[in-house]
Amino acid sequence: MCGIVGIVGKSPVNQSIYDALTVLQHRGQDAAGIVTSDEGRLYLRKDNGLVRDVFHTRHMRRLTGNTGIGHVRYPTAGSSTSAEAQPLYVNSPYGITLAHNGNLTNDDELKKELYLTDRRHLNTNSDSEVLLNVLAHELQVKNKNHLSPDEIFDAVAKVFKRCEGAYAAVALISGHGLLCFRDPHGIRPAVFGKKITDAGTEYMVASESVALDALGFELIDDVGAGEAIFVSEAGELHRKQCVKGQLTPCIFEHVYLARPDSLIDNVSVYKARLRMGEQLADKIKHEWPDHDIDVVIPIPDTSLTSAVQLAHELGVKMRHGFIKNRYIGRTFIMPGQQMRKKSVRQKLNAIDLEFKGKNVLLVDDSIVRGTTSGQIIEMAREAGANKVYFASAAPPVRYPNVYGIDMPAAAELIAHGRTEQEIGELIGADRMFYQDIDDMVEAVREGNPDLINFDLSVFNGEYVTGGIDQDYLKRLEDLRNDSAKKVNDLENVTDVAMVMDLHNQ
Repeated sequence: MCGIVGIVGKSPVNQSIYDALTVLQHRGQDAAGIVTSDEGRLYLRKDNGLVRDVFHTRHMRRLTGNTGIGHVRYPTAGSSTSAEAQPLYVNSPYGITLAHNGNLTNDDELKKELYLTDRRHLNTNSDSEVLLNVLAHELQVKNKNHLSPDEIFDAVAKVFKRCEGAYAAVALISGHGLLCFRDPHGIRPAVFGKKITDAGTEYMVASESVALDALGFELIDDVGAGEAIFVSEAGELHRKQCVKGQLTPCIFEHVYLARPDSLIDNVSVYKARLRMGEQLADKIKHEWPDHDIDVVIPIPDTSLTSAVQLAHELGVKMRHGFIKNRYIGRTFIMPGQQMRKKSVRQKLNAIDLEFKGKNVLLVDDSIVRGTTSGQIIEMAREAGANKVYFASAAPPVRYPNVYGIDMPAAAELIAHGRTEQEIGELIGADRMFYQDIDDMVEAVREGNPDLINFDLSVFNGEYVTGGIDQDYLKRLEDLRNDSAKKVNDLENVTDVAMVMDLHNQ
């Protein structure tokens, strides 16, 4: 769940990329980075932290040039204090920087190939560095001083054949231009647009359309599954379907990850969430026609859109019963159960008068570990609620994500191996409601009937790229469980300090 952006402009792009990254900050709060290109030289600034903390005036002044890319990151495995901030750089061929959203599922195999066959050195454990070096190798074998767009697209096609998993990536190829590509399943999102200025046409690519909106760019299209976009340094746009794609986007983008004011694969995230609320209300009315719900209270912020429509369909008032401290990060990203428990109380505060003596239906976008849900129900009871019911706008999350979302090991997922009733009892709800998978799919597909399939792996355990077996999931669990993260946090302290010192010199 990272955010990427790239711009080929007619004037300096440092401020525009900074602004785009702040709009995409919800996609990653661990690290941020920008690279710009100016007369054949690349200028980099990246560090751990939020966008506003990473970039100061002195850094922005050094990021000169009319072309650049940016990245906001959160770690998909291991430590939240990782030094593997992006964009990443390799000097050969040409000088290439790359920012990546997603996760390669065959990176172990690719690391061996890169070392033994391609003779390339990797300096981190990041799969993004693997992706960068595979791209660099496929460009290098062309053995030319300057590549045509078709030759670049041919290299991307070879990347698609070698790299498995999810990846929406943006890259700067020094002396050539800006490249963006999306894996053959289109699991992670990417869009591109243009802006007409007095100096000419500028182009932009980003993870979500809201970044284009904020900078005044007109949305042209989504980058297709298996497609690549290339914008030359002169500002000429080229696009090509490099391999045959089978679009199966991650539906969790619509449930939780994306901003509601974004369009993804020509579907309004806002409207999809409204329809999720409608579908969930229909289920509640069917299963519990004589319900005694007095008030619907959303758990801010992602569930608000679904909760508004759910309350309307039930004919029940909706109230904002929780006030959110917006300076606390997303809790399922945070390593360690104790840190998550502490952050919930810091993040939310209940308004007692909205709960006292009432039967409340709490609505959340999804339930992952259940840690937050249980504490929120406890807060509602402390605020005086008579009964507390709980509804999730998404189906039970029963399986880990392998495509770039740091959902924990299966054993840490509250829904794994449990019925919906058991989950409700475990989090302390008087009654529990989950969205059905088919209803969730229909809520998104209604916005674009051309969307046939989705990646539903966190709900049904079916991984669209294939090749995900129990051995792979076990290795992933060893990286992602809370005990592993505690160890990694300690081990990475020295590494972080060393690498950041190098970046900041």
